Amino acid sequence: MDATDGSPILKLGVDDAIAGLVLSTEAHWNQTEEDWRIFLHEGVVFGIRDGLRLVATAALLPYSGNNAWISMVLVSGTHRRRGLATRLVDACLETARKNGLTSWLDATPDGAAVYGPLGFTPTLQLRRLKLVKSGRAEAPPPSSATIDALRARDRRATGFDRTALLAAIALRSGSRIVAAHGAIALVRDGRTARHIGPLLANNAAPALALVHAIVHSETGPILIDAVASQAAFLDGLTASGWTIERPFQRMRFGSATTAAKKTPFAVAGPEFG
Repeated sequence: MDATDGSPILKLGVDDAIAGLVLSTEAHWNQTEEDWRIFLHEGVVFGIRDGLRLVATAALLPYSGNNAWISMVLVSGTHRRRGLATRLVDACLETARKNGLTSWLDATPDGAAVYGPLGFTPTLQLRRLKLVKSGRAEAPPPSSATIDALRARDRRATGFDRTALLAAIALRSGSRIVAAHGAIALVRDGRTARHIGPLLANNAAPALALVHAIVHSETGPILIDAVASQAAFLDGLTASGWTIERPFQRMRFGSATTAAKKTPFAVAGPEFG
């Protein structure tokens, strides 16, 4: 038996942010140290160590209405295929069960094949797109908007009150909430690329117009996690030079406790939902 096969599952603390960042960087994910601090401060992050080294994680981030988001399911390449991820997801599900929470996650195709047999059911599909951009900004950023405006639109789109999460991200250096023509979005830094989302609008035209304005005010690569059912929006992005990198499947474990009133055009990211 490998030394980590029977290793205890630990609850991590804020001092583990850098160790978590090492894992997500190894996986080529876009999270920053500040992202990890949100999970460690606002949620529960389980981990497994090999000696002093953190080799696997999974996070449970509680939202309103008895919901929680599972994410940051990571295993170092040196410790894969040993069942560590399953053990950690089980720990998240058990914690959610004890607290009466319905669990959600955004899974890769490989992850969806694992989570389905565990009892997760699919909901909406996402597409991660990337735009490679370099050079100077071609226009000033769109007009700024308030956290209250974003929170209200986000709640209609998700059914969750995510004021604490959105405020924590929006108050960071480099983040901005922008709006135009009835569309609103949060733009933030990532480790390798800027990220747009959530993006809320009444229809595809203002959503695309806001993305276009954001792009012209940026200087580097940008990511967006678009809702696949928003076909006109997705087609507009790809026609503008965005490239689809990978799909995600949103999944739920447990009964739905809330209903979204509007479908977003892009989400806050698979780590946040």
